[in-house]
Amino acid sequence: MTKLLKIIVISLVLVSAPARAQRFSISPVNADPILKTEHIRASVDYLCDPALGGRAIGTEGARKVASWLEGNFRVLGLQPLGGAWLHGFNTSDGMGRNVIGLIPGSGTRYVVLMAHFDNLGTLNGTFYPGADSNASGVAALLELAGMVKHMNTCHKIYGSGLIVVALDGKEKNQAGAAELWRLIDQKKLLDPVSGQPVTASQISLVVNLDQIGGTLAPLTDGNPRFLMMLSDDAAGRRGALENANKGKGFGLELAYDYYGSADFTKLFYRRISDQRVFLEHGIPAVMFTSGITFLNNKPTDTPASLDYDVLHTRIRLIFHWLDKVL
Repeated sequence: MTKLLKIIVISLVLVSAPARAQRFSISPVNADPILKTEHIRASVDYLCDPALGGRAIGTEGARKVASWLEGNFRVLGLQPLGGAWLHGFNTSDGMGRNVIGLIPGSGTRYVVLMAHFDNLGTLNGTFYPGADSNASGVAALLELAGMVKHMNTCHKIYGSGLIVVALDGKEKNQAGAAELWRLIDQKKLLDPVSGQPVTASQISLVVNLDQIGGTLAPLTDGNPRFLMMLSDDAAGRRGALENANKGKGFGLELAYDYYGSADFTKLFYRRISDQRVFLEHGIPAVMFTSGITFLNNKPTDTPASLDYDVLHTRIRLIFHWLDKVL
């Protein structure tokens, strides 16, 4: 066969089977490689830097964190709602700042993904780093936003838009979550694509990340690989979480209550975490957590106390679940 004939034959094969040559699958595994443990650790280290003073609402440290988060949202390619990433609000302890960005979807529904960045600060000269509470949740928030955004580059546009929110004021009676609800309720949170306000009826789910980096309070003694998802039975898409956990080989021990206690589940799910205000207004919500340990809300809640390999796995699992929810 001559060289020219070979070229003609090869060309005919490629032309005759374009579907086979172009067929590929868009899967959440496409985003797995961009999740890096060193990125998670770097975020936690920054948030816990003593120079930030513990990130108490109204402090200069909290202002710097909000600015840092705004920069991250810009780099990730999130879009500001209502023309701004920073949304300030007043409290008795000074100005609070929520940082809000959007990854648009193809429809008119939204999922809200949020984590609070404030902590106790420095009290009577004692510095509270707040690594697990809640630098771990903020680090996860940034990684999950990056993974969803990466799926856009793989030509996957989700049906729901993802509203990404770094909340201030959780330690101030969930003031940041209350302000986020106020913006939605008063139709002041404008979608940058449609120009229309985000309404409560358009929010299908709120996902809160609060203390997800610890392994010191396992569900089963000796097993650090676990995760709790607190939700109402019908709200959390538990089947999607179970399927991802088993099908992708994550192998985390999962629980849907707080260590089997109905009272503590109610406390953490309905009263003392940022999803409370949304639940009170009838919006479904879930909370991902690894529970409270003896280090939380103490000076010993440091970056070194977290298990970054397990945190990496938890973030991957939450993303694979989120891929089905959006």
